[in-house]
Amino acid sequence: MHRRSHLIYSALALAAGSLLSTPLWAADAWPSKPIRLIVPYPPGGSSDIIARSIGQLISQELKQTVVIDNKPGANGNLGAEFVARAQPDGYTWLLCDLGALAISPSIYTKLSFDPSKDLRGAAMLAYSPHMLVVHPSVQANNLQELVALSKKQDLNFAVTATGSAPHLAGVELARLTGAKWVYVPYKGGVQSVQDTVAGQTQVLMNGMLATYPHVQSGKLKLLGISKNTRMPLIADVPTLAEQGAAGFASGTWQGVVLPAKTPEAIIQKVNQALLTAIRSPEVRSRLIGQGAEVVTMTPVETDQFFKAERQRWRTVVQTANLQLD
Repeated sequence: MHRRSHLIYSALALAAGSLLSTPLWAADAWPSKPIRLIVPYPPGGSSDIIARSIGQLISQELKQTVVIDNKPGANGNLGAEFVARAQPDGYTWLLCDLGALAISPSIYTKLSFDPSKDLRGAAMLAYSPHMLVVHPSVQANNLQELVALSKKQDLNFAVTATGSAPHLAGVELARLTGAKWVYVPYKGGVQSVQDTVAGQTQVLMNGMLATYPHVQSGKLKLLGISKNTRMPLIADVPTLAEQGAAGFASGTWQGVVLPAKTPEAIIQKVNQALLTAIRSPEVRSRLIGQGAEVVTMTPVETDQFFKAERQRWRTVVQTANLQLD
């Protein structure tokens, strides 16, 4: 009887040990199948540009196929929820503007997931400031002239999506300067840029990565950038803070998050692969030439950034009294 009990105990102990070690074995074997990189916006925006710049390099680093999957909708929340609900096995990633994702809990009253609880940071990748641009026909060459003009005639401000970071940047800029404009919402940055280029809207705030090419071609007129300091690439362009919007800074922060319960060992491997790709000379050079800075963070630092952005934008949302279902 004693021997039988001992055998049963040993078997149970062995089974328990196997269960406990499963995540470690899974992490060791990871990745063993293709990785799905979700971009929660339409093709052509800042996050999509970053994803397609690093996708092949990640594939080479991890020796697995990386499939880039655009899932736009609800200001990025549709794709974000998809990842939040995915299996935490390291095969479903979300690459998006983490600053914009941090806004969602404050502005949406019926958000079906909690980004801070259902997602965890893997890495920060890049930052590009917002550009304040206007259609070339607008009779303003700096922020002060635009503010004065906005008080004399109607100006349509193209919003990449209601409640997005560029939208709230426009709201905050108007609060600081007294500018008056009508917000025209779109379902993504690409369409808002296209309509401003066409003159259907006159004013736009958007990430530099997706907007600067239209400035270079002369299709949009650049009035300022939302950064604390000037950018070497466009050193002659003053910041909006320099032009009277004291302390104003905003931008798009591209990073990667995974489902919250993803094992730490996998998160660290994801971080390493992402940083190797984004720091590669070819990607860094390409992004700098388009107006983005490579800004990397550890998983812990990424989560800390996300928390700080939530607190920052909550104040702006409350001040603007913005709420969406």
